[in-house]
Amino acid sequence: MRRRHHLGLAAVTLALTATLTACGGDGTPTAPSSATAGSSSDVNADDHNNADVMFAQMMIPHHQQAVRMAELAPGRAADPAVLTLAQQIGTAQTPEIETMTGWLATWGQPTAMPGAGGHGGGHGTDDMGMMSEDDMTALQRASGQDFDRMFLEMMIRHHGGAIAMARTEQRDGRFPDAVALARTIESTQAAEVETMKGLLGTG
Repeated sequence: MRRRHHLGLAAVTLALTATLTACGGDGTPTAPSSATAGSSSDVNADDHNNADVMFAQMMIPHHQQAVRMAELAPGRAADPAVLTLAQQIGTAQTPEIETMTGWLATWGQPTAMPGAGGHGGGHGTDDMGMMSEDDMTALQRASGQDFDRMFLEMMIRHHGGAIAMARTEQRDGRFPDAVALARTIESTQAAEVETMKGLLGTG
């Protein structure tokens, strides 16, 4: 198992290096420059459609849960590669939450969809990759190799939901910054899924 951890660390280091190089010259994962909250000053009612609003309203709580999961890794993860990956996820998704929240404020839309019980009105958690509160409690109580396995398996499923939502936005959205962010989410998280599968030995 220790050999697998060392190999896993090498694999994720290579993968993260490629991802970070693509995301920012200083090695910091960033959203595309066009998808920053600063560009919201140019937004008007004709710049977006319902698909853009739904994308932001659904992706914000989705990202928030991923950040919560990532914050559990310090002190619980046994594999340094898992801890590194968790830190990358938190670093990338926190500013994306702020960006999407800014869009909704500019559009005069609530952060949550009307009638949403914390995530995506009318949508279940399974099709979006969301964890239940029981899942989150189990992850919080885990440690060592058990935590690593649970974190990777849950995050793979979680990323799958985000990728599906990002593809829908690219197909149906109008707001250029949202479409660009969706494209970044899909490419970044697809690469992370492959890295996580490698750490699990299922890739």
